[in-house]
Amino acid sequence: MLTLSQLKQMIPRNPYAHHWHEALAAPQDELGGSTLLDDYEINTPTRIAAFVAQCAHESGNFMVLKENLNYKPATLRRIFPKYFPTDADAEAICRRPDKQAAIANRVYANRMGNGSEESGEPAKFIGRGLIQLTGKSNYQAFADSLEMSIDDVPEYLATFEGAAQSACWFWETNKLNQWADTGDILTLTKRINGGTIGLNDRIKHYKHALAIMQGGH
Repeated sequence: MLTLSQLKQMIPRNPYAHHWHEALAAPQDELGGSTLLDDYEINTPTRIAAFVAQCAHESGNFMVLKENLNYKPATLRRIFPKYFPTDADAEAICRRPDKQAAIANRVYANRMGNGSEESGEPAKFIGRGLIQLTGKSNYQAFADSLEMSIDDVPEYLATFEGAAQSACWFWETNKLNQWADTGDILTLTKRINGGTIGLNDRIKHYKHALAIMQGGH
């Protein structure tokens, strides 16, 4: 069980810790039923520590719930060289008034279930929530799991409940508890990120969260 005191220690500068704790760890009915973490079997010290650590890294300590694509041209060239092969390509898109949407439509087109660059779908289904749910396929699967319309998902992911539930759903869908159980933060990071970006920060968050969970504060 994750207490409010524990979560506050894990994300100490977050002014909304009580809202996050309510979304993740408060009984979901008046009779004292299961919590969101219970429902997705994120229910041991190691699992909770790994989950909070990955969410903390992905969301800037539970503060950023929407992917930021406000890149400079040089950064675009470095991160997405396939889509911006020349300086001119990167500079042109960064001058557009719809810069972030244009970047999303370029780099996320025709993958993860998204349509073409011209369809606008890639920008509609950018990363949102505590583990940055990304792509039409993920949005649709998450919507199906809750029997809701995919059109309602972006707004839901902007709420405490939706951001938390999408992260739990992603965790369960990708069977991440098996790696959390062994403390394998490298594999967890690869499953979530597709690479090892931010690995050291994720490990730092994990060690901190695990010490708090094991300390019982």
